[in-house]
Amino acid sequence: MAEVKAGFIIFVLTLVSLVLIPLQWVSIRLRLPVQRHLPLIWHRIASRLVGIKVKQVGAPALDRPLLITANHASWVDITVLGSLIPLSFIAKSEVSGWPIFGLLAKLQRTIFVNRTRRTETGQVADEIAERMAAGDAMVLFAEGTSNDGNCVLPFRSALLGAATRALGENGDTKVWVQPLSVAYQGFYGLPMGRAHRPHVAWYGDMELPGHLWGIFTRGALDVIVTWGEPVLVDKSTDRKALTRQLENEVRSLTVASLLQKPVERPELSEIEASEFFSNEEKPVKAGA
Repeated sequence: MAEVKAGFIIFVLTLVSLVLIPLQWVSIRLRLPVQRHLPLIWHRIASRLVGIKVKQVGAPALDRPLLITANHASWVDITVLGSLIPLSFIAKSEVSGWPIFGLLAKLQRTIFVNRTRRTETGQVADEIAERMAAGDAMVLFAEGTSNDGNCVLPFRSALLGAATRALGENGDTKVWVQPLSVAYQGFYGLPMGRAHRPHVAWYGDMELPGHLWGIFTRGALDVIVTWGEPVLVDKSTDRKALTRQLENEVRSLTVASLLQKPVERPELSEIEASEFFSNEEKPVKAGA
């Protein structure tokens, strides 16, 4: 029965894609405003088919320019976040060459980053800043890689420079950076638990087709998306200090979601995080 369900999901998504892909391609070429909304439709249909239930805590900032900094556990994050508001992602350059997913990423108007060439960081940051200034909400998975869904890895500060670059030459533009937590909490309405969360997470050397099939056959995921308070950025903002602030906020929100507890002040959240992983095997950092 699960295999039949997965086949049905693939069939319907194929039909939907055959309709929306040409429309999105034309919208991008003609720079039509609908180019921001067609991917939203695709992700909402995909979420409904798979059975992904998303509970939002807080709300996305309405002000623009906006950079969203989120934790990253799985390719499922893309569909979860893509189903909420019109946005685009910042991804590693390898994604652009992936079959099917690379095409979908390009149609989402993703900005690709070559991590092996640090000299390109400034150029990419300028591109992100331009898109933000044009009104696009950009999502940066600030850990730089995915993990097993039970933790938040250290944030990388390099591309957060896009926020200050979006201020403009006079620095009179208000630019916002908003922390965002994605936590996978349950299967079929039951607590997922630490041991089962990696079944949803996609990290390390996991093969994408097998993981994709597993999600399609299991489905019924309960996800909590928690929006933190937007941070106003100005010319005096220290990029590394901002990175630490965002990392601590996302970690606090994620731990609270996984433990199903209210968000406490940062000091307490760090203590809870250590308790959460006490007597457990520490997560191993996934490969880029």
